[in-house]
Amino acid sequence: MTSSSSNRGALAGVRILDMATVLAAPSGATLCADHGADVVKLELPDGSDALRHMQPIQDGSPLWWKVANRGKRGITLDVRKPRGRELLLSMLARFDVLVENFRSGSMDRWGLDIATLHQANPRLIVVRLTGFGQTGPYRARAGFARVFEAMSGFTSLTGEAGHSPLHSNFPVGDAVAGVFCAFAIAAEVARLRGEPQALGCEVDLSATEALFRLLDPLAVEHERLGQVRHAVGNRTTYTAPSNMYQSRDGIYFSMVASSQAVFVRLCQALDHPQWLADPRFGTSTQRIAHLDALDNGIAEWFRQRPFAEISALLERHEIPFSKVYDIRDIEADPHFQARGAIIRLPDPDHGSLPAPCIVPRIAGRDMPTPRTGPAVGEHNAQVYAQFGLSDADLADLRAQGVI
Repeated sequence: MTSSSSNRGALAGVRILDMATVLAAPSGATLCADHGADVVKLELPDGSDALRHMQPIQDGSPLWWKVANRGKRGITLDVRKPRGRELLLSMLARFDVLVENFRSGSMDRWGLDIATLHQANPRLIVVRLTGFGQTGPYRARAGFARVFEAMSGFTSLTGEAGHSPLHSNFPVGDAVAGVFCAFAIAAEVARLRGEPQALGCEVDLSATEALFRLLDPLAVEHERLGQVRHAVGNRTTYTAPSNMYQSRDGIYFSMVASSQAVFVRLCQALDHPQWLADPRFGTSTQRIAHLDALDNGIAEWFRQRPFAEISALLERHEIPFSKVYDIRDIEADPHFQARGAIIRLPDPDHGSLPAPCIVPRIAGRDMPTPRTGPAVGEHNAQVYAQFGLSDADLADLRAQGVI
């Protein structure tokens, strides 16, 4: 086997119609676009997608929208109107994937039930990403990332013991669901490529289940050991030492020395050989049981020294650690710079905008840089022309409020 030098991603040739709103499902389609899929973003004619109105916004320009929907062409279509429904169904034969995230039952009410969609295209992959799935008593509930995070058990693991659980200042639940969305698309595309006569499918993706899927040990430790995992601040209950520490000059950094070999090196680095002989700290299990005594000693040692000294020492002894970065640190870090972790997306309004690079990288493949997300209906003429609609047809549809 040899690596390919092509700049065509693995999903080149896959055509995706993204009619989802806000972030979770659209981000899944964006990940596919990063790897070569042709993604058409379908919006209502009024441009009311909430992500267009979320900060950051600069002089009316929706910056989050632009970077989150990169690499897509944009059209408008109101599928709730009879003519819009008719036009959508006529287009589906030319798409491989339809992504939607409306409340369960919404598409059915618009005459776009799964049977109708598959009648229009029997091989269509329909990804339905909702908060709670297409079945169950909560199927019609509205959901947002913080709701998924709270309900999945994820939020119960964050924060200080005995205090309020904490949410992140970013919709982690949406991001995780988006990754599962992209994975589902790639998996089903692989199936259909391997089975030319196979039929499409309905992917029932619950954002709450996607986040819960990451929390492997919660159920088994509860059933077998009777334990319920809770927030313990920046420490962990499964390995030690692992915590957030602060240097004398106020720098916060995360350090993990939980494997035996790394713990030995940490004791050497901090000049505490007595910890190696202490039976309380002989194994990770013992260290967890006596964590206060060990971790308080580590924290005190770090509090007495500046971060530059700590950083040099930990690097020299190969102890995994990192300062807690904000975006300024990421931009300035030579490793991120060397790998081009921030790319610039061409943008018609701003020239270019910075955004995270395409992940993962494929050796021998230099993927083209996507442009920012489209303006409302920016590619109506281009896309609808591919389906035989003339300028006069588009003017008529626009007058009816269909596009």
